[in-house]
Amino acid sequence: MTHRLDAATASRFASAALGHVVREYPNKMDHVLTGPGDVQGPRALHPIFFGSFDWHSCVHGWWTLFTLLRLYPDMPEAAQIRALADEMFTPENVAAETAYLDRPLSRPFERPYGWAWLLMLGAELERHGDGMADRLRPLTQAFARRFTDFLPLADYPVRVGTHYNTAFALRLTLDYAEGAGDAALIALCRERALRWHSGDRDCQAWEPSQDEFLSPALMEAVLMRRVMAQDAFTGWFDAFLPRLDRREPRTLFQPAGVSDRSDGKIAHLDGLNLSRAWCWREIAAALPSGDPRRVIILEAASDHLDAALPHVTGDYMGEHWLASFALLALLAEG
Repeated sequence: MTHRLDAATASRFASAALGHVVREYPNKMDHVLTGPGDVQGPRALHPIFFGSFDWHSCVHGWWTLFTLLRLYPDMPEAAQIRALADEMFTPENVAAETAYLDRPLSRPFERPYGWAWLLMLGAELERHGDGMADRLRPLTQAFARRFTDFLPLADYPVRVGTHYNTAFALRLTLDYAEGAGDAALIALCRERALRWHSGDRDCQAWEPSQDEFLSPALMEAVLMRRVMAQDAFTGWFDAFLPRLDRREPRTLFQPAGVSDRSDGKIAHLDGLNLSRAWCWREIAAALPSGDPRRVIILEAASDHLDAALPHVTGDYMGEHWLASFALLALLAEG
């Protein structure tokens, strides 16, 4: 089956995102209390990104909306997206979101997953040419500075398949940095990626864990694809997954089962299937056109999409975030 984004799917994803980016509750906050005065609700603390169950999901919910709006400017939801964005992305609201970063003990707030998604949102807004990127720029630049300050201190990668995964964060950050022409941030991301991963060989892929939505193995490969020239990446990848032609490690080719989609942690596994599909398609695009592994890789991507796409909407525990990962996979080169 060929998996591509179409107008009907775009409309379904947009409708779902519109239903959650301004849904304040339930809400899982990343908020440190330093005293009684810090006891405030999500919208009081985050006047833009208070919905979608948590801050980072709201950020990439908006990335989903703006991406779909660019690709399908005449979609039925377009006018509502534009009107809501004008209402939410005001200079005052951006200033409040930015000021939150100066609060005591906010240094690790949403690091690194939320940081990277905010930069992806900023990069998407730059493609629109409607001034929205200018509105968000104080917050975008604040998170870019956070990466610039943090990465020199990050001696070790984080390889888990959840929000702390550093390969995922750097992969998204490179999209922003390259679009913004931020040579220093590009160089820093590349230096860390090579320091952390250039010597990795024969990945065992001990995954999935019960609540992962990222593949530690494939995210690392996708990052290295971005920081290495094609020939260098091909050589690195040959050593990183040396038995791929035999579909090993087997687990990377088998979509994860999801036993209970009403459980937010277990529902992460739908995201794992989508993010694996995204990774597999990006890896396939990085290999030479005649490489026989491309067929194996693209079959794996298709299998993972078949397993996950029917479940992007339907239960709020997945619906508040899965469309973003479906978009990453559907828009990947393949």
